[in-house]
Amino acid sequence: MTAVSSLGQVAGDLARELDALAWRTPSHVYNPLRYAWDGYRQFLERFGAGQGRVLLVGMNPGPWGMAQTGVPFGNVSAVREWFHIDMKLGRPLPEQHPKYPILGMACTRDEGSGKRLWGWAAERVGTPERFFECFFTWNYCPLLFLGDGHNLIPSALSAQEQRQMQAPCDAALARVIERLDPQAVVALGRYAQARVQSVVGDALPVRYLLHPSPANPMANRHWPAFAQEALGPWLPAPPG
Repeated sequence: MTAVSSLGQVAGDLARELDALAWRTPSHVYNPLRYAWDGYRQFLERFGAGQGRVLLVGMNPGPWGMAQTGVPFGNVSAVREWFHIDMKLGRPLPEQHPKYPILGMACTRDEGSGKRLWGWAAERVGTPERFFECFFTWNYCPLLFLGDGHNLIPSALSAQEQRQMQAPCDAALARVIERLDPQAVVALGRYAQARVQSVVGDALPVRYLLHPSPANPMANRHWPAFAQEALGPWLPAPPG
């Protein structure tokens, strides 16, 4: 089994396990590893092969990023113009919240975190091929949670819901680490850092990188400097 098909199997197994869970806190739950699998498959085919890289672990999809494209931090403009991925939505789509429609590549909203991450990467290393020679990106949980008309982060779920979610997500992260054999893991945000540390213990170096969300004032002011500090040891030379 190739590394790409192996990662696809991990993602597919995780999607099925999470689909079997029941939720009370969120009113809507989107699983882009189902309806946006085409985008995620292309992402894996382009960038999934290779061991010994640094694994970047995010928290879960945003409503205008991976929830639309299937690509981690997958702001539509970055997916189209930098990744050169043009995906098609599958069917059926989940029940949708009217404030958060699933539009795929027709979505015109920016995912702020993805716009910041991939915009910085493009400026810093040039092409996605150069970036993914050194890194790979995995979202700890692939589900988008919506409640009371807002995006809910996983820690907003009930304790029971968090436990039921963490069991398959922890197992999937462990399988990804086994397959990719990363030299280090960088967690984007404190939630991801806690889950990564719980899974890897002392087996791998774990670094923290401030989440690139525009909701974080520190990220709005200084995120490129934080990214350079956390990822600098593994970045290729700047382009040109």
